[in-house]
Amino acid sequence: MTDQAAPSGTSADLWASIDDLWTWLDTNQPVDGKDGMLLRMLKLSEEVGEVAEAVIGATGQNPRKGVTHSWEDVQGELCDVVITALVALRTLTPDTREVFTRHLARVRERSLGPAS
Repeated sequence: MTDQAAPSGTSADLWASIDDLWTWLDTNQPVDGKDGMLLRMLKLSEEVGEVAEAVIGATGQNPRKGVTHSWEDVQGELCDVVITALVALRTLTPDTREVFTRHLARVRERSLGPAS
Protein backbone atom coordinates (compact mmCIF):
# COMPACT_ATOMS: atom_id res chain seq x y z
CA MET A 1 0.00 0.00 0.00
CA THR A 2 1.36 3.39 -0.90
CA ASP A 3 0.48 6.85 0.30
CA GLN A 4 -1.06 7.45 -3.15
CA ALA A 5 -3.57 4.63 -2.62
CA ALA A 6 -4.80 6.16 0.63
CA PRO A 7 -7.26 9.06 0.84
CA SER A 8 -5.59 12.46 0.80
CA GLY A 9 -3.26 12.87 3.78
CA THR A 10 -4.47 9.75 5.63
CA SER A 11 -1.25 7.73 5.71
CA ALA A 12 1.05 10.62 6.58
CA ASP A 13 -1.37 11.84 9.23
CA LEU A 14 -1.61 8.34 10.70
CA TRP A 15 2.13 7.96 11.20
CA ALA A 16 2.58 11.54 12.42
CA SER A 17 -0.25 10.99 14.91
CA ILE A 18 1.32 7.74 16.15
CA ASP A 19 4.63 9.57 16.65
CA ASP A 20 2.83 12.41 18.48
CA LEU A 21 0.99 9.99 20.76
CA TRP A 22 4.19 8.04 21.46
CA THR A 23 6.03 11.27 22.33
CA TRP A 24 3.22 12.38 24.63
CA LEU A 25 3.09 9.00 26.38
CA ASP A 26 6.87 8.79 26.69
CA THR A 27 6.99 12.27 28.20
CA ASN A 28 4.20 11.56 30.69
CA GLN A 29 4.73 7.92 31.62
CA PRO A 30 4.86 7.29 35.38
CA VAL A 31 7.01 4.17 34.90
CA ASP A 32 9.95 4.16 32.52
CA GLY A 33 12.57 1.69 31.37
CA LYS A 34 11.81 -1.98 30.87
CA ASP A 35 8.78 -1.92 33.16
CA GLY A 36 7.28 1.03 31.27
CA MET A 37 7.78 -0.78 27.98
CA LEU A 38 6.12 -3.93 29.32
CA LEU A 39 3.19 -1.92 30.68
CA ARG A 40 2.77 -0.29 27.27
CA MET A 41 2.52 -3.77 25.71
CA LEU A 42 -0.01 -4.85 28.35
CA LYS A 43 -2.18 -1.84 27.49
CA LEU A 44 -3.01 -3.70 24.29
CA SER A 45 -4.67 -6.51 26.29
CA GLU A 46 -6.76 -3.94 28.13
CA GLU A 47 -7.97 -2.47 24.84
CA VAL A 48 -8.82 -5.91 23.41
CA GLY A 49 -10.85 -6.56 26.55
CA GLU A 50 -12.78 -3.38 25.87
CA VAL A 51 -13.63 -4.71 22.39
CA ALA A 52 -15.00 -7.87 23.99
CA GLU A 53 -17.01 -5.83 26.48
CA ALA A 54 -18.47 -3.71 23.67
CA VAL A 55 -19.41 -6.78 21.59
CA ILE A 56 -21.10 -8.37 24.60
CA GLY A 57 -22.90 -5.08 25.23
CA ALA A 58 -23.92 -4.65 21.59
CA THR A 59 -25.41 -8.13 21.45
CA GLY A 60 -27.05 -7.97 24.90
CA GLN A 61 -25.33 -11.16 26.00
CA ASN A 62 -25.36 -10.15 29.66
CA PRO A 63 -29.02 -10.60 30.68
CA ARG A 64 -28.48 -8.51 33.81
CA LYS A 65 -27.30 -5.51 31.78
CA GLY A 66 -29.00 -6.00 28.40
CA VAL A 67 -27.84 -3.95 25.42
CA THR A 68 -25.31 -1.42 26.70
CA HIS A 69 -23.21 -0.69 23.60
CA SER A 70 -23.68 -0.07 19.89
CA TRP A 71 -21.75 -1.45 16.94
CA GLU A 72 -20.30 2.04 16.60
CA ASP A 73 -18.86 1.54 20.10
CA VAL A 74 -17.27 -1.69 18.87
CA GLN A 75 -15.77 0.19 15.92
CA GLY A 76 -14.28 2.78 18.26
CA GLU A 77 -12.81 0.11 20.51
CA LEU A 78 -11.29 -1.66 17.51
CA CYS A 79 -9.71 1.65 16.49
CA ASP A 80 -8.30 1.96 20.02
CA VAL A 81 -6.72 -1.49 19.61
CA VAL A 82 -5.08 -0.47 16.33
CA ILE A 83 -3.79 2.81 17.77
CA THR A 84 -2.49 1.12 20.91
CA ALA A 85 -0.75 -1.57 18.85
CA LEU A 86 0.93 1.00 16.61
CA VAL A 87 2.07 3.05 19.61
CA ALA A 88 3.43 -0.15 21.19
CA LEU A 89 5.28 -0.90 17.95
CA ARG A 90 6.64 2.66 17.96
CA THR A 91 7.88 2.00 21.49
CA LEU A 92 9.98 -0.86 20.13
CA THR A 93 11.29 0.87 17.01
CA PRO A 94 11.42 4.37 15.53
CA ASP A 95 10.99 2.69 12.11
CA THR A 96 7.34 1.90 12.86
CA ARG A 97 6.02 2.71 9.40
CA GLU A 98 8.64 0.65 7.58
CA VAL A 99 8.35 -2.34 9.95
CA PHE A 100 4.56 -2.34 9.68
CA THR A 101 4.56 -1.90 5.89
CA ARG A 102 7.03 -4.77 5.39
CA HIS A 103 5.07 -7.05 7.70
CA LEU A 104 1.75 -6.18 6.05
CA ALA A 105 3.26 -6.99 2.64
CA ARG A 106 4.42 -10.41 3.94
CA VAL A 107 0.99 -11.19 5.43
CA ARG A 108 -0.75 -10.03 2.26
CA GLU A 109 1.47 -12.18 0.05
CA ARG A 110 1.13 -15.18 2.35
CA SER A 111 -2.65 -14.82 2.36
CA LEU A 112 -3.44 -13.52 -1.13
CA GLY A 113 -0.42 -14.56 -3.17
CA PRO A 114 2.09 -12.33 -4.94
CA ALA A 115 0.85 -8.92 -6.04
CA SER A 116 0.20 -8.69 -9.74
